[in-house]
Amino acid sequence: MTARAVATQHVQVDVADLVEKAARGDKDAFGRLVDIYKDRIYNYVARMLGDPIEAQDVTQEAFVRAYEALPSFRGASSFQTWIYRIASNLAIDSARGRKRRQDNVVSLSEPIDAEQGELPRELPDEGKGPDDEVLSNELQQIVQQAIAQLPPKLQTVLILYDLEGMSYQEIAQILGCPLGTVKSRLFNARHQLKRILQGRLEQENLPATWLEC
Repeated sequence: MTARAVATQHVQVDVADLVEKAARGDKDAFGRLVDIYKDRIYNYVARMLGDPIEAQDVTQEAFVRAYEALPSFRGASSFQTWIYRIASNLAIDSARGRKRRQDNVVSLSEPIDAEQGELPRELPDEGKGPDDEVLSNELQQIVQQAIAQLPPKLQTVLILYDLEGMSYQEIAQILGCPLGTVKSRLFNARHQLKRILQGRLEQENLPATWLEC
């Protein structure tokens, strides 16, 4: 579900009103904010860390910090952008503070082309047979392991753009960096991921043409 889909799903909820009430100490209002965003924040952090238990801890800590800091929240950005920024910083710190796991579980639906720009986020359904499904699952495992080798800052941009469906502008706000930096990191993430995948596909004797999907 994209950021815009979340906004549509909760169109009946005045998030700004909930934020204002929560900032005044209304725990019920903050609980509603948690209900709106907790699943997406958890999924995002889990993709970053590849550890569901660690992701739960980081997600909980993100909302705790948001609640504590709400009185100073001035609304310069949306609450969604703000909570993603908190979660991103915590996830990056957590990733840097431990050994990167070899079997990092990250759900990525396709290998990414190295060219910069607005690219499709999902593979087309071409009616694959059983043998193709086995190969596709094997490729996904390879991609999961490859993305785990990316530096946290590159992982963050790749996940926010290709999996969370956010725009360059939204990512720039979340990460607090210029638009050009976001585009550069996304380009570098895709380039490094493709290079890693090419090496892995050669090792596994799998068709390199998959990288062109």
